This record gives sequence, structure tokens and C-alpha cells, in this order.
Amino acid sequence: MNSSSEQKLTMTPKEHRRLDQRVVFITGAGSVGAGWGNGRAIAVRFAQEGAKVFGVDLHPERMSETQDLIASFGGTFVGGACDVMSSESIAMAVQKCIDTFGRIDVLVNNVGGSAKGGPVEMDEQVWDTQVDYNLKSVFLTCKHVLPHMIQQQRGAVVSMASTSGTRWTGSAQIAYAATKAGIIQMSKVLAVQYAKQNIRFNTVVPGQLHTPMVEVRLAGQRSGGDVQALLEQRQSRIPLPFMGDGRDSANAALFLASDESRFVTGTEIVVDGGMSARCD
Repeated sequence: MNSSSEQKLTMTPKEHRRLDQRVVFITGAGSVGAGWGNGRAIAVRFAQEGAKVFGVDLHPERMSETQDLIASFGGTFVGGACDVMSSESIAMAVQKCIDTFGRIDVLVNNVGGSAKGGPVEMDEQVWDTQVDYNLKSVFLTCKHVLPHMIQQQRGAVVSMASTSGTRWTGSAQIAYAATKAGIIQMSKVLAVQYAKQNIRFNTVVPGQLHTPMVEVRLAGQRSGGDVQALLEQRQSRIPLPFMGDGRDSANAALFLASDESRFVTGTEIVVDGGMSARCD
């Protein structure tokens, strides 16, 4: 499915909602194009399960379809602009969420992006920006959200990493790989540190999904703009006979955010169609 508007969405019946009345703060809740990016899919899926979603994005206009999709089934979504590399911007967004809903039960760290190259060819500024965008952003959201969860003595933090943080995935992107590996380890450390406050930290590790990012950015970087060639190249690494999308990441994140995973912390769910299990 190329367009998220092609699917009719409905709210889960109230007696079965896994996040009913939970307040969820999601970074990167928009999308660079039509389809199921991770942020849009997580926001919609969580709203289907009864969550009150507070979504932020550097480009708030990218959240318009997310908002429309959630409104189509009567879900709750409030959006706002936020630069996740700015402590002040995150603090303001978190306070707006608290002012709007009174609490934050779940934090989803979804912002991230890659840049090609190793240490020789990568510009130092690109490295610094990658570290700030992919890793420092998670540090900053935790800095400003955790005090509220500590006060509540309850919370769940789900961060999006990548299989690039655990293995070679087809191209040199050293900063992206290092920062995504850092997210996984950060979650483990925080899981132990805040266990007594009943705050859980887990990570979703997506593989090579078919998200809007493929058409908008990656095809131009890696296959001369040939989207189909890039999709075929990526599919060749995946044992399952199809490529997942943001909805698969969203379902993994939903489990980790819900009480179904109440005894799960400091670990990861890999969503890659078996790619990481291969040795080639």
C-alpha cells in the first residue's frame, strides 16, 4: 500500500483497548510522504488503542495526514512543532503536553535519519549532527519527560533504533550505526536505573522497511533515484517474501508500551523479516 489513506481505520472496541486513556508523547509523528512511516503508523496505531496522542515534528505540516487519519475514527491527537536537538524546544513541547493532558504515560522516541559514509569521507559536521539528531535527542526527551514519570511512579519509554546499530546492512553509514547502537545501550542502562520507579525502557529495531523515506530520500542517495531497484536490493536481504512498513514497527512499539509487556524492560524487538538472522 502506497497511501495511508487507502485503508479505512477504526477504533478498537473500548473493552479491548491496550492504551485506553494513556497519554503518549511521540517525536517525529509526521511523515516525509504518503504511506506508513514509523511515526505516523505509531501515532495512528496507538490512537486506535485509545491513547491520547501528543505528537511533535520539526515540520508540523507533515503531521496533517496523521491528524486526519486519527480524526477519521474519533481518536485524540494534538500536534506541535519541536526541534528534538534543542533542550528548550523539547521542554516547551513536554510542558504543552502536560498542560493539555495532565500527564505523560508513554514516550516514543522516533526521530532519526542516516547519512552515508565512513570516518574518512564523512564531514565532521555531519557526524556531529547525526549524533545530536539520532542520539542526543533521546537523551533530551528523557531528561524532560522522566521527571513526570518519576512523580507518577510509572511509565514506558520506547525508542526506535535500527538493525544498522547491530550489524552491517548494505552501506557504510558509520554515524547512524553508532548512534542507533547507542540508543539500544542507553535503553538498557535506563531500564536498570529506573526499574524501582516502575518505568520501563525498551527498543524497537526495524530492518529495511518500505517507508516513505525510501522514495523521498534513500533512492536518490543509493540507486540514482531508481526506487524499484532499491526496493529489490533491500528485499533480496530479507528472508520473508515481502517487505514490512511502519505498521510493523508500530505493532511492536504498541506491545512494549502496553501492560502486556509489564515484565519486559531493557530489551529489544527486532522487526526485520529475519534479515538479522542471516549470515550473508
